Amino acid sequence: MGQQAGKIRQLNRILRKVRSYKDTMRALSDEELSHLTQVYKERLAAGETLDALLPEAYAAVCEADYRILGKFPYDAQVLGAIALHQGYLAEMNTGEGKTLVATMPLYLNALTGKSTILLTTNEYLVLRDAEEMGQVYRFMGLTISAGVSENPEKRFSNAEKKVIYSADIVYTTHAV
Repeated sequence: MGQQAGKIRQLNRILRKVRSYKDTMRALSDEELSHLTQVYKERLAAGETLDALLPEAYAAVCEADYRILGKFPYDAQVLGAIALHQGYLAEMNTGEGKTLVATMPLYLNALTGKSTILLTTNEYLVLRDAEEMGQVYRFMGLTISAGVSENPEKRFSNAEKKVIYSADIVYTTHAV
């Protein structure tokens, strides 16, 4: 029990760091906020780690979520996002905002320049989430693709798959 309590305290410390950037992010113009993606990529290239960048990058995408979707992630959602980035399982019930939670670790990990992939259970969720959350990623200067087609009969060629998987963020199912 003590080890679990220590992990929760650590997650809450990171949450407080994320929240400490809220006013800074809120004061930025749209252009300044979206430009942070380039700044973060440069900082990573200079040797900064994803873990060190996490609080600021999460705060930036929380602000982008609010500006683009009108949804500002709750503390529980940010905690879930931190846990996911750290490799923990984060269980959430239907309606608790898993789709919004995913914007944070997907954004952070996409800053590396490697495709970051979200697997979900069905084609409907891939298309819905890629469309809705894609607005946030595009606003922040990232590319996004969906690994399924609206036409259930459509099968992607190898060339089409290369294009899909070259995006910064890919939403797909296990079957593609």
